[in-house]
Amino acid sequence: MEHVEKSIEVDVPVSTAYNQWTQFEDFPQFMEGVEEVKQLDDKRLRWRAEVGGKRIEWDAEIFEQIPDRCIAWRSVTGELNSGRVNFEPLGSDRTRVSVKLNYRTETTLEKLGSALGAVSKRVESNLRLFKEFIELRGRETGGWRGQIEGRHVKSTGRLNEERSKRQHSASREVPTPLRSANDAISENQA
Repeated sequence: MEHVEKSIEVDVPVSTAYNQWTQFEDFPQFMEGVEEVKQLDDKRLRWRAEVGGKRIEWDAEIFEQIPDRCIAWRSVTGELNSGRVNFEPLGSDRTRVSVKLNYRTETTLEKLGSALGAVSKRVESNLRLFKEFIELRGRETGGWRGQIEGRHVKSTGRLNEERSKRQHSASREVPTPLRSANDAISENQA
């Protein structure tokens, strides 16, 4: 398996960065190539993305999640991948977000793209888009503060919103890195 490791520093508290990352259905707003993420339950996600001009789908399961520290996943169907996102406070209003992504290349084209750094560049770009998204908003669109250890899910009372709750009105108020200010204004006037 191939792997990529990238990190970025964002100018928000660790809880804000972490809470936003738990809102998987919002990923298409700031992740290039991600078309849709559906939260099936607290542990399972269904992804649809475009990678290298090819539409792919897979289901993933979260097997570790510790508030303000990490989220780790692995695919259970479709494209083979796994990874981990770590959140490290660098002060009261600054956080390092680190991503490690493991993936399998199958075709010659995928192997060539990986050798040329296409996946690495996409991860780096998506971290920059996440930084722009969360810093522009200044706050998360929601958050899930439960904890996952293997098969066990523990819920907490703090910010324990259902993960699948969409925040359409909140996300339309502010332009995102993948939507221009004019698009946001046009949508709100419609």
